[in-house]
Amino acid sequence: MKSNLKKILEYTAVFQKAREGGYTVTVPALPGCISEGDDFEDAQKNIREAIELYLEIAAESQININIVQAGEIFSAPIKVKV
Repeated sequence: MKSNLKKILEYTAVFQKAREGGYTVTVPALPGCISEGDDFEDAQKNIREAIELYLEIAAESQININIVQAGEIFSAPIKVKV
């Protein structure tokens, strides 16, 4: 019997304020998974949809996605002199 339970995956999304307004969002664990939004909430919704589509296409194409374990990705601001 097939289970109706779904797995919940959690990814780190990196939001960067765009010069022209809104946000650009990337997911380091999913190369090429990128989206944008006019505001933070819109960007969150759009990247969630982009991740779901990315995973769906990977599954259909039988592409193995290496799931990065929690704690392996982090971000930190780096200051440089220019």
